[in-house]
Amino acid sequence: MNRPKPFKRPFKNAWIKKGATLLQNVFRIFSKVDSLQQQYEKVARWMKPIRHIAEILEPSMDKTSKTVEWEMTKLLDWVRLSYTEENDLEMVNNLLSYSKGFWKGLFTCYDHYHVPRTNNDLERFFRATKTRHRRMTGLRNWNEYILRNGEMVVLVDDGLKQENLIARLRMVDYTSYKKQKEKWNNRLSDSVMRKRFKRDPQNYLKNLENQWLK
Repeated sequence: MNRPKPFKRPFKNAWIKKGATLLQNVFRIFSKVDSLQQQYEKVARWMKPIRHIAEILEPSMDKTSKTVEWEMTKLLDWVRLSYTEENDLEMVNNLLSYSKGFWKGLFTCYDHYHVPRTNNDLERFFRATKTRHRRMTGLRNWNEYILRNGEMVVLVDDGLKQENLIARLRMVDYTSYKKQKEKWNNRLSDSVMRKRFKRDPQNYLKNLENQWLK
């Protein structure tokens, strides 16, 4: 008859074996520090203008769009003059290229607090706007909504939260309203014509021919 094997207690010093492996990994990682020293110094040098940019773009009460734009312009000029080594070329070109691409809307938030400041803020803002559209219409796709209303989607949503909105709208004269309404109708004309063509292509083409005959 086979006797059951006696219960084996956990090894009391098992953590030492695990700790030894962890320590070996730590030594292995730190042994590469010297070989990466040159790369680290290069990256650390490149990080200097990035930190300056973060400080310039950090919002505060005394900053305006003009002052921040002026500081950024001076900083980019300093980067061009200071980072002239061959290895700096890629970093400088990327920095200037990204700055040029975002320049037009980069400083608006300092004069208009309701404008999202970062990409993450913009994504959260668009997500919230899209969620409200789904609740209002029950539609998952909001492409047609954006094509039809454009920037008015966010302007109206923000305007409804502002004080004295009705009083401010009453101050708009009829001539200005009519002018804006005409621009809006012209903007929607392409979308309206596409819908009419999809609904009844033959009737749309017939009406178009009649207009040409006139």
